[in-house]
Amino acid sequence: MVHFEASDSAQDAAQDSTMAPVTYLPGVVPPEDPAAEQAAHDDASAERERAEKVLLHRLRGRSLSISEARTVLRTTDIDQNEAEEIIERFAELHYIDEEKLAEQIIHSHHERKGLGRAGVQTEMRRRGLDANLILEKLEELPDDEAERAIEMAIKRVGQLERFDEQTIDRRLTGFLMRKGYSSGAVRLAVKAALASRSVGRPTTVRFR
Repeated sequence: MVHFEASDSAQDAAQDSTMAPVTYLPGVVPPEDPAAEQAAHDDASAERERAEKVLLHRLRGRSLSISEARTVLRTTDIDQNEAEEIIERFAELHYIDEEKLAEQIIHSHHERKGLGRAGVQTEMRRRGLDANLILEKLEELPDDEAERAIEMAIKRVGQLERFDEQTIDRRLTGFLMRKGYSSGAVRLAVKAALASRSVGRPTTVRFR
């Protein structure tokens, strides 16, 4: 009678079929598949790169505060820690610069649009700037709010000639208050504008 010896591969297969499944004690984490771990790492890197591109695209359009940058990054798939790391890096590179943004607001809203201190402060808060930075920048503004309000009121009163004095007073007051001027500056400006109207031509009124 001829006897055949089982090959090594056949023996291994038989052993594999009879081996019990591997179990782990509670608290022991099984080793991860290196390929799956690398794939997850690549996916995370891709998401972070995409988030940076999204933020850069927004920054090309206009300057952003840190608060606004956080809002942009919330629309991506990165977690909060990664978002803060990106913001910190962009701040170091001066892509995000809140002081520069505050100066831009002063130029556009105070110097060009003629907003008063309160109006500038409202816009800075709306953009999410740091409270201490807002106070610092407001303190740097020249103390000429009354003069600015008077200048705006005198220019505006020319468009209200068809109204009676009471209506002009009310409309000028509302206009200047919406611009963010203080009540004291508004009273002086309205008085100056009405005085310029009474003499039939704009005049410069100085208050000491």
